[in-house]
Amino acid sequence: MASREPGGPDLSGLRIEEGSRGNAGVGRGLRYALLAGLAVAVLAVVAIMAHGRAPEVEVATARAAGGTGGATLLNASGYVTPRQRATVAAKITARVIDVLVDEGMVVKAGDVLARLDDSDAQRRLAAARTSRDATAAAIANLEVNLANAQRELQRQKDLQRDGVTTVEALDLAQTTADSFRAQIAAAREQVKAADAQIQVAQQDVDNCTVRAPFGGIVVSKDAQVGEMVSPLSAGGGFTRTGIATIVDMNSLEIEVDVNEAYIARVVPAQKVDAVLDAYPDWHIPSNVRTVIPTADRQKATVKVRISFDRLDPRILPDMGVKVAFLAEPRDGQHAAAPRALVPQTAIREVGGKKVVFVVREGTIERRAVSLGGTQGGEVEILAGASEGEQVVVKGPERLADGDRVKVK
Repeated sequence: MASREPGGPDLSGLRIEEGSRGNAGVGRGLRYALLAGLAVAVLAVVAIMAHGRAPEVEVATARAAGGTGGATLLNASGYVTPRQRATVAAKITARVIDVLVDEGMVVKAGDVLARLDDSDAQRRLAAARTSRDATAAAIANLEVNLANAQRELQRQKDLQRDGVTTVEALDLAQTTADSFRAQIAAAREQVKAADAQIQVAQQDVDNCTVRAPFGGIVVSKDAQVGEMVSPLSAGGGFTRTGIATIVDMNSLEIEVDVNEAYIARVVPAQKVDAVLDAYPDWHIPSNVRTVIPTADRQKATVKVRISFDRLDPRILPDMGVKVAFLAEPRDGQHAAAPRALVPQTAIREVGGKKVVFVVREGTIERRAVSLGGTQGGEVEILAGASEGEQVVVKGPERLADGDRVKVK
């Protein structure tokens, strides 16, 4: 043992006894073993909990196919437009004294929409009638004078036959009678002219009553009581040109612009599947009415008009709409009627077969399906799934029959 130098520090208290060294190593190893075991247990519990928790999936409901059939050849978008739509205007310039319609009202052809101030027209009508009556009264006076002139002419003829009167007197009597006849004829023509003036004045009065040219629904009320209306828009912004806008709801159709590069895929009477932007889940069977035989050189498009197979009150003018032009089945083939439509994301491939995963009471059912054509972002199911069933559109890649899932 080394001797301690005089005056130096005593380090003998820092020695570890041989027995103590062995006990400390054993305690440290035991602690490490306990920590490792605890970690394994925690991981096992977490794994068990994770395995027991049902995965979450997103589902969509298979909807009715609507019976359109056929694969989609072309998609386009456009608007609902009426073939018969009119902003009814007045034929004369006048002040509005009454408006009898409002937005949303149903009108029939000939119904009164508004009345204009007809006071001036009524005065012109009264003046025309007075002029006609005065001319008719003058005819009666001329007829009396003509009768007297005819009697005088007859006397002159008798006197001339007896050699009492002169030829000049006879000629004068004849001229007087002819003059009255001419005046009566002229007066009668003046009466006809006065009658025509009465009809013009009556038309001015009738023009003060604005009527519906056809039946439909009022979609816009453009004039108010007290405003001036004119077909020529006289007076700038202070004069209205229209009374109301009427739309024949039975003439609604779809108007779309098709790229001229694909217009060969569109033919008259072709089946079309239409979807309104306001009702994205409502597919409306339609058909091509006509292809307008001209192209827009600025947009390189051709206008196509599409008729609805059946109109519905939910279809309104100027609504946005997307359409899918459908292919006809080939000769000798009959297209199977689709049972349902599902989003394309619901279709998966397992073992080379197309399948969907149907959720029933929180449990997965794998179904092999037969597919038809596509309609927008959906695909037709010919067999394997039915309308109203819920199919998985988003979820884990590995799903199997009998798996428990939780629907988001």
